[in-house]
Amino acid sequence: MFTRLVTSTIALISLLAPPLSAADALVTVTGEIFDATSGAPLPARLYLQRDDGKWFFAKSTATNGSAIRYEKFRSATVSEMHTTLSAHRFIAELPAGRYTAIVERGKEYFPLTNQFTVAAPPATTAAPAPPLSLRLPLRRWVDMASRGWFSGDTHVHRAPADLPNVLLAEDVNVTHPMVHWTTVSTIAPANSPQNMKGDFGDRPVSIDATHAWHPRNTEYEIFKVGAKPHTLGAVVIINHKTPFTQLALPLGPIARQAHAEGALLDMEKHSWPWSFVILPVMGLDLFELSNNHVWRTDYAVRSFGVPAPPWMKLAGGGGETERDWVSYNLQTWYALLNCGFRLRPTASTGNGVHPVPLGFSRVYVQCPEGFTYDAWMKGLGEGRSFVTTGPMLLAKVPTLNVNPGRGAKPTLRVTGEAHSEQRLASLEILLNGEVVQRVTPANQPQPSGAFTSAFTADVEFTGSCWLAVRCFENRPGDRFRFAHTAPWWFEIEGRPLRPKREHVDWFVARTEEEIRRNTGVIPEEGLAEFKAALAAWQEIQARAR
Repeated sequence: MFTRLVTSTIALISLLAPPLSAADALVTVTGEIFDATSGAPLPARLYLQRDDGKWFFAKSTATNGSAIRYEKFRSATVSEMHTTLSAHRFIAELPAGRYTAIVERGKEYFPLTNQFTVAAPPATTAAPAPPLSLRLPLRRWVDMASRGWFSGDTHVHRAPADLPNVLLAEDVNVTHPMVHWTTVSTIAPANSPQNMKGDFGDRPVSIDATHAWHPRNTEYEIFKVGAKPHTLGAVVIINHKTPFTQLALPLGPIARQAHAEGALLDMEKHSWPWSFVILPVMGLDLFELSNNHVWRTDYAVRSFGVPAPPWMKLAGGGGETERDWVSYNLQTWYALLNCGFRLRPTASTGNGVHPVPLGFSRVYVQCPEGFTYDAWMKGLGEGRSFVTTGPMLLAKVPTLNVNPGRGAKPTLRVTGEAHSEQRLASLEILLNGEVVQRVTPANQPQPSGAFTSAFTADVEFTGSCWLAVRCFENRPGDRFRFAHTAPWWFEIEGRPLRPKREHVDWFVARTEEEIRRNTGVIPEEGLAEFKAALAAWQEIQARAR
């Protein structure tokens, strides 16, 4: 995950519903959340806040319903206080005041804001205040399942008992809770006190026909080497079969077991100290293109991990703003792709320990034959995907023209369309990590109230390359949402893709620094792997341009 959240108990208590005096009368408020078109009840996420800033939480009225409070606080402006509700009526007992209710369900429905007033009963009567009933219709603006795309959040810390409620409320099709989690190099994940209690099996658990979770996922997140505080970083393993009894070091046995069991290895975040060591040693599969520092609430983690290199041209350490943090992440991924590491994109929230809803960042995977968990995992591993915090980006596999007409250069034609809740600010075509075309988004209004931007672009190329598409949607307060496709790769014999020398020099320098920093601290077998990583980077450095 990342450094532990600093919680102010006093501030947290002040933001939650306060103890009520005898003079305070509670009013029963009930509500229903439903699809505006079909009228069908919907599971969803509900925020209830009084005008004085205090938060309140709803309950389900149904005996077979569920309502799960989520309370994560970081500061007065950075908190996540909501209830995820099953598709049943809810109830809340509220004191007098003016309230704002916000209802959200994943990415494919417009958020709904409803303001209402709870009036105190007349002081002259002992009768209870009359109940208040809310009707909260959600309007869908895009239906990705009908197009064969299904979402996932591949790194969460929610208890399995929560998932039947939360996955449906957030409309996340697949998730991977970190059932096993160690933060000490000398404690194996299978034996960690931080593990979720219970044996949940080794097969995916279906909630319904299109929502499932897998119970064997592990995070090595090392903050201590033995008894010594010493941060190495994290690596996430999803979809394995048996618990990991190996210590964090050496790395090789972990990677071999993971791949033997059909698991995927995820770098987690790009700025951990050991990120560029574990990549060549472990043969990582996934890169979190939107990670657990990207939140619905204000951006807050401004100083984390290794600072960005000068060639990225970012302020401070690359985390001063949300835009810098995302740019640091994307530029790292592009440079690693150019080095030949075919890291498929994924997305995570770390929901369960962070102030962010499950699925705020999510990866959509194409399942053309319909949803199954296994089909979804296969698509994730093959890179049939895009990552989003808002827009939906559907690009077709580019058409390759290697035999153009006289005088023309080889081209790649990419077509597709972006669907967005709000108007797109930009849509860009990337070749080997460089923006080669900026397409003005059409932002064609749709009957739903959303926007569609179709695009076609012809991109010239001269050698082996990869191509991808990204788009950005601006939001108030200098916030933004973005989407990014997985890369498409094209191999031209005799014309290999060569990374930039300044990029590889940085990866080499980082690995050398990690060898110095860890000498005498980690076991010799682990240090030998760090040196093997350096040799791998130096080999890439020799062919850089």
